[in-house]
This record gives sequence, structure tokens and C-alpha cells, in this order.
Amino acid sequence: MQISDLKKFLPAGAFYTELKAQENRSMSLNMLNGSLTGNSVSSSSGIMCRTYMDGFWGMASSVTNSSESMHKVIAKAVQNSRTLSAHMMFDGAPLPANPAQGEHLYFTKKPKTGTNERIELLKALDAYILEKYPELNARGASFYQLDMEKHIVTSDGGAMHTMTPRAGVTIWMKVMHEGVPIMHWDYWYGMGEYEDQIKSYKFYCEQIDLIHEELMKKKAAVHPRGGSVECILGPRLAGILAHEAIGHTTEADRVLTGSIAGEYLNQAVASELITLIDVAHTWQGEICPIPVFIDDEGTAAEDTMIIENGILKGYMHNKESAMLMNLPLTGNARGYQYSDEPLIRMRNTMIKPGVSKLEEMIASVEDGYYLIESGSGQADKTSEFMFGVAHGYEIKNGKLARPIKECTISGVAFDLLKTVQMVSDDLVWVATGFCGKKQMIPVGMGGPAIKCTVTMGGRS
Repeated sequence: MQISDLKKFLPAGAFYTELKAQENRSMSLNMLNGSLTGNSVSSSSGIMCRTYMDGFWGMASSVTNSSESMHKVIAKAVQNSRTLSAHMMFDGAPLPANPAQGEHLYFTKKPKTGTNERIELLKALDAYILEKYPELNARGASFYQLDMEKHIVTSDGGAMHTMTPRAGVTIWMKVMHEGVPIMHWDYWYGMGEYEDQIKSYKFYCEQIDLIHEELMKKKAAVHPRGGSVECILGPRLAGILAHEAIGHTTEADRVLTGSIAGEYLNQAVASELITLIDVAHTWQGEICPIPVFIDDEGTAAEDTMIIENGILKGYMHNKESAMLMNLPLTGNARGYQYSDEPLIRMRNTMIKPGVSKLEEMIASVEDGYYLIESGSGQADKTSEFMFGVAHGYEIKNGKLARPIKECTISGVAFDLLKTVQMVSDDLVWVATGFCGKKQMIPVGMGGPAIKCTVTMGGRS
């Protein structure tokens, strides 16, 4: 169902209406020890209507993409709004609007490949690993692609057609050492289809060698010491910190329900070296991993300045939160499936690069750690977090020393950011993740390396 078709269905009346037709398409391939253990292709599609009337939302959806279904979905959504407004008797203020129109389609322009070609690449990489590193106990390679295509129109003038793909490869290896499994991996994901994101066979072989090199180093890994320690968080960890521990606290729906960030607006929450932004679609002329030009409420998506030079400056909004807080729209409303309501979601959350070189930062640490890769983690509305660290090194006398065993870091993110002394001049985007706030959705996160003080779990 195209935008022109959707516009014909917009009902007359003073209430706000949102119509959406969406299809998600995904492919997943998994190779384990030379065997193809996963080969799946899926697609889900349907239509949805959301209405806002007298302060209450009504929503309905259908898997059937037809004119008859759209009429029924609209009627049901309107009925739901009216039912709630009749029982609750709440006189809601009108929703703000900053509508945008446009097409942002990232279909590949290269010749399309088939499933067999993608499987053959994984087989070739597996064969390379087996031949060169036969001592491994397990090995794996996988490919994943998700395409999200949406047509949306709104009664306040929003209209969009988007197709945003994300694709990439993960490679991992495992070896037993003294009866304990040791694992190392890497991944390469970005915005685009297979044809745009896939690298050369030579590139992956070079990365396999680096993965194996780090895996062998982990045999000599030592437990870090516990307590408050001077550390350098690598870009991937800094990006996760920006997303999980700061980004979620500054989503306006969470601010309205008690996030600690609600108490800190226009106050110092970090070192002056820290500027943290939720980027809508483009950073310094380059398209971000998850570009959002128009959000799922038809709103023009704009960068959200969350922290500027250490000062908390703003929150991420959808129409309702902007109305309730009397603040500008940011274009952060996003839904994953056709049947999902748009929630306030991050897009590409990053710490802005600084001026220091990573080598200078490492050289400035007398006795600490360089933490590179995260494992699992969590954070709450207070910005308190705990992340696993899957890869890192000691720093002794300004130089990298022994690798460390897997451990955890924890703390309160707003407190940690106040300890930042140096920020590197590079930016690394991570584009593999899904955010799981009520519904999963692809997100981008990025950062430079930051030098800070953090609480590490380890051995005294």
C-alpha cells in the first residue's frame, strides 16, 4: 500500500490520525563447525491505524493489506479512542506537529546476490579457519540482514516511504585452556543490504587472524583487581554506556515516570569534555547506522542534544511527551512491527569525539585497564549500570600489559562521566544491536575512547 493509497483513507475530523503499512524482511545464516545450522528467511507485514481523541489513543492493526481491511482498522481505532474518552472524561491538549514528507530508500544499487552465494562465503571462511587453526574446539560464522520498509501518512501532514536495511557478519572461535573454555569474536555490521555491507574474502581472513591472535593471548589472562580503578573505555564500551545508562534515562516517557534525568535538566552531569547526542540520520556528512529522517509519527527527525559540554540539555520526545512537557519535538517515535505503537526510541546515540589520541591516553595511565569489548549488561532509571567486559588489557606504566579475564564494571553513569579526563579523537559506530524497550528495534551507538574512573569487579 503506497503513500498515495494511504492518503485516500485519512478520515475527516478534528482528531489526529496515523496510518501505516509496513513490511519487515530478514535473513539469518549460521555456520557451526562446518555445518550450516541455520538458514531462515522471514517476512511480516500489515497495516495499522492510530488515532488521538480528547487525550486518548486508539489503535488497531491487521495482517490483511487491503482497502476493506484499512476501513475496518480505522473504524476500530476511532472506536477505541471514543470508548476511552467517554469513560475517562479527560480533555487532552492538541498534539504538537512538525510534519515532514519524503522518501528515504536504501535498496542496494549493486547486482543482487542469492542465498547460495552468501552460504558459500560462510563456508569459505569456515574452511580457512579449520585449515589454519585446527586446534580450535569450536568455530562459527553467521550472516544477518533486516530490511524495514514503511509507508506512513498522518492527518497533520506527515508522509514517508522508507526502506532501512542493516546487514553484517559475525565470526567467533573457542578453545579449551586448562579445562576452561575461552572465546573471542568480532563483527562487522552497518546500514545497507548484503551487497553493500559484505567485505572481501581477504578482509575477513585478515580479521580471522586477528581474532585468533587475541584468543591465544587470552590464555594468559589474569583476573583484574576489584575496586575503583582508572580505566580507558574503548569506543564500543563508551557507545553502550551512552545508550544504556544515559540514553534510556533521557527518553521523555521515562523522565515522566521517574527517571533521575528529570532532576538534572540544565545542570552539570558530566565532565566538560562530554557531549552526548542522539543523532537522527547524518553525522559530519556521513549517513549513520540507523538513519531516521522522519519518525513513525510523521515528524521531522532532528538531532537531540542530550549533554553539551557536561550540561544536561534535553530529552528525546514523541508527540505526547512533547505536549505534556511543553518541549520541542525531536522525531524519536519508532515502532518495530506494523502492529507496534511508536515509542520514544534512540536512533544513533553517541559521545562526541574529543582531541586526544588513544596512544596518549594509554600512556597517561600508570596502573589501570583498557576495556575493549562488552558482554551483557543492564542499567536502570537512576543511570546505575552493570556491564560485562569480555575483552580488555592491563595498563602498566603507560603500556598495555597482560589481557584480563572476563569481568564486570558498574557504577552510576552520571557519576562516571564526571570523572572523564580525556576523550579520543576517533568515533566508532556499533550497528549490531537491538534495543529491547517493550519491543525490539535496531539502534546505532557510537563513541570515542574515554579515560575515566570506574568500579571493577575482580580479585583484591
